Amino acid sequence: MPIKKAFAGIGHKVVNAVWRIGLATRFFFLTILYSGSGFRRFHLIIKELFSSGVMSLIIILVAGMFVGMVLGLQGYETLKRYGSESALGSLVALSLVRELGPVLAALLFASRAGSAMTAEIGLMKATEQISAMEMMAVNPIARIVAPRFWAGVISMPLLAALFSAMGIFGGYFVGVVQIGVDEGSFWSQMQAAVDFREDILNGVIKSFVFGTAVTVIALFEGYDAPPTAEGVSGATTRTVVTSSLAILMLDFILTAMMFGGK
Repeated sequence: MPIKKAFAGIGHKVVNAVWRIGLATRFFFLTILYSGSGFRRFHLIIKELFSSGVMSLIIILVAGMFVGMVLGLQGYETLKRYGSESALGSLVALSLVRELGPVLAALLFASRAGSAMTAEIGLMKATEQISAMEMMAVNPIARIVAPRFWAGVISMPLLAALFSAMGIFGGYFVGVVQIGVDEGSFWSQMQAAVDFREDILNGVIKSFVFGTAVTVIALFEGYDAPPTAEGVSGATTRTVVTSSLAILMLDFILTAMMFGGK
């Protein structure tokens, strides 16, 4: 009997997970379907761009600076063993543009903006604001969800680019200003190593996919949250955890597709 109950519990969790994935997929397509009315109210998207993008700038810029500085220190110590200190610029730039920039910026975006979206929509549901919109024949997905979705999708690549730019500046500060790597070698090696299509464009694609995934998860968790204080807090926690796992999983899949065949 205990074994039977254990298998029944596992089966219930699997069925519930598949059911929620189906609901989230349906939610995503409904968001796309009703995005037209959201673009007609473009001021709502601008407002959400400020909330999710501009308000995340400080943590993105500061984190990017320190990540670049750490890369500069660690990279210099590694390259010095092989007499290749001049390649520090290419190491810092490729690490940030290809991998660390999109991934770390997406993780920070999920922690700051994603959790805020979930909490905001969950509280609107708990205070019956969404039900009031439905009573007034206002589509809550078009009015609430779609502007936040497109704001997240638009702001994520921009934040990732700023993260990488600040990281490169941090690597320059440590490598050139503090340690004394030749400035010309730092920038020329970087320019020669970084390819627009293979590196920059792939990083932009990654950040776009991460932004879509994080925003959909955050909005779905908030919209599906039980209308209680405990339900909203649980949904906010699930947003951060699920978004982080989704980012790492998608990063592996995208990296394998982009660079696995080389």
